[in-house]
Amino acid sequence: MEFKKVAVIGAGLMGSGIAQTVAQAGIEVINIDISEEQTNKAKDNVIKNLNKLNAKGKMTTEQTESILQKLRYSNSYEDIKRADLIIEAVPEKMELKKKVFAELDALADNNAIIVSNTSGLSISEMASVTNRADKIMGVHFFYPAPIMKLVELIRGIGTSDETFDSVKEFSVKINKIPVEAPELPGFLVNRILVPMMNEGAFCVMEGAKPEDVDKAMKFGANLPMGPLELADFVGLDVMLATMEGLYEGFSDSKYRPCPLIKTLVKAGHLGRKSGKGFYNYN
Repeated sequence: MEFKKVAVIGAGLMGSGIAQTVAQAGIEVINIDISEEQTNKAKDNVIKNLNKLNAKGKMTTEQTESILQKLRYSNSYEDIKRADLIIEAVPEKMELKKKVFAELDALADNNAIIVSNTSGLSISEMASVTNRADKIMGVHFFYPAPIMKLVELIRGIGTSDETFDSVKEFSVKINKIPVEAPELPGFLVNRILVPMMNEGAFCVMEGAKPEDVDKAMKFGANLPMGPLELADFVGLDVMLATMEGLYEGFSDSKYRPCPLIKTLVKAGHLGRKSGKGFYNYN
């Protein structure tokens, strides 16, 4: 199935980045958010990102203009009509996602495929509020979406092979590298990566310095960023929520969130976005 028109629901950092990615691949896309302020902000961010690429000589003015012509914004879910593929990218809360999926299912064309950009929530549970479980699956993009090459593809219990194959083909068309991940908490990347960051936090709680933990993993394991640098970049609140999801989903003590992470989050020390986490960015 060829996707000629794509709708992205949610114009936050992930949603706007996904919309930009689709437009850069030459596909018509509409980025929808109920907040006009958010869609205006998303549009400004995309223009700024493209201008940076232009200034660095990585993109011509003509290419920038072509991308912007493929990308539109809206504040109404009604504009998902005639979209072949709908990508949900709202905040990572199951009840919110189920509400959005039910609304999208009622409005979307019968043949439209709806996917969730979730980092670990159940695809099957989202599909349960729709009448098209065979056309529902997960596509986990990584931040920042226009740059990160990987996407995790996740089948729900009812996802058809036709749906999976079509979405996999689409992910390659938008210049991503797809991997199939099981429908289990954390999928593949977060299930491996986030516990490493959590273990780094335990090392600090037990007396190690954050910079020593990061140096050890950068120069001992050849990682581009240390686990605590990465935790600050991702956001300690996001990391904690992921660990709690793993702990709850597997009921395994190896996923127990580090108490230090909980303390930092309670204090409002969320990493780069708040100015302070394991490191001080002020």
